[in-house]
Parts: sequence; structure tokens; C-alpha cells
Amino acid sequence: MKNLNLKGHFSAQCFDKNGDLKWEDDFPNGIVDEGLHGLLDDYFKDNTAGPSAWYIGLIDNSPAPTLDAGDTAAEIGGTNGWDEYELYSGSNRLAWSPDAASTRAISNSTTADFTMTNGSTEVIYGIFIAEAQVRGATTGVLWSTAAFSSTASVETSDVLKITYTITG
Repeated sequence: MKNLNLKGHFSAQCFDKNGDLKWEDDFPNGIVDEGLHGLLDDYFKDNTAGPSAWYIGLIDNSPAPTLDAGDTAAEIGGTNGWDEYELYSGSNRLAWSPDAASTRAISNSTTADFTMTNGSTEVIYGIFIAEAQVRGATTGVLWSTAAFSSTASVETSDVLKITYTITG
């Protein structure tokens, strides 16, 4: 029997307005306590299906973020120590739409594509997964957070393509 050891990682690619690859990054995420407790409660205690969907959000580089296992959705933009980056098209966070689980993993084969509207070159610190769809929302459950492994600069019209995978 194999042990359950949940891990996740993000893959990100940034393309300029001409479709040329500017940079790419693969990096692990931390599953926050709130997310793990929600999973355990939904699956084992309450025997419910859990959230109907999960959404991908971006973490702003300013103020200098600090990611912690104790971060919660209720504290986004507050006492978590980080703010949500919101300068992309659309009014909502992007859906994480995974395919069926296979070989102890689940992932989205269709990327979540963020089109930047920032007006200048800016730095994004990382990515998070949360239950709430609306940008800036502080409701629901925060599942995970992750920092890019190096500086992630974006400009207007860049497209940031995100894939997220959970393995166990």
C-alpha cells in the first residue's frame, strides 16, 4: 500500500504579444493548513464532495510577500502578508479545470491563460489556488500557495499560461 503524500506543482509559461516564449518556470507549491483541513473534513468527516470548483489567482510582488502554511482565504490582502495581483483581463480568477485523476495525479491539460493588462513591466511573486472565483475574494478555502523560483516579469498583453498538478 502506498502512503498519501499530497504534493503539488505549477508550470508557468509567459508569452509576449507576438506569441514568443519570454520565460517559463516549474515550481512546487505548499498546501496550506486550511486546504488540507478542508479536504479531510469534506472527504472523511462530512462525506461531502467539497467545492464545486477551484480557481487560480496570482500573488503580487509588492509588498514583499511571505507565504506560510497558516495562510487562509479570509486573510488575502490582509494579515497573510501578501496581496492578490489583479492586473489581467476579465473580472474573475481563472478556473482550474483538471482532467480525470490518473496514476496518482490530477492536472489541467488545458492551461489557465492570464492576459496581462498592467500597462508597464511588473513582477508577479507567485500563484495560489482558492475556492472563490471573484478576484480579491476572501471567502471559501485557500488550497495552496507557491512562489515562482525566480523573478516573473510581465508586460501588457503578455499571456501567462498556468498548469497545476497534484500528486499523491
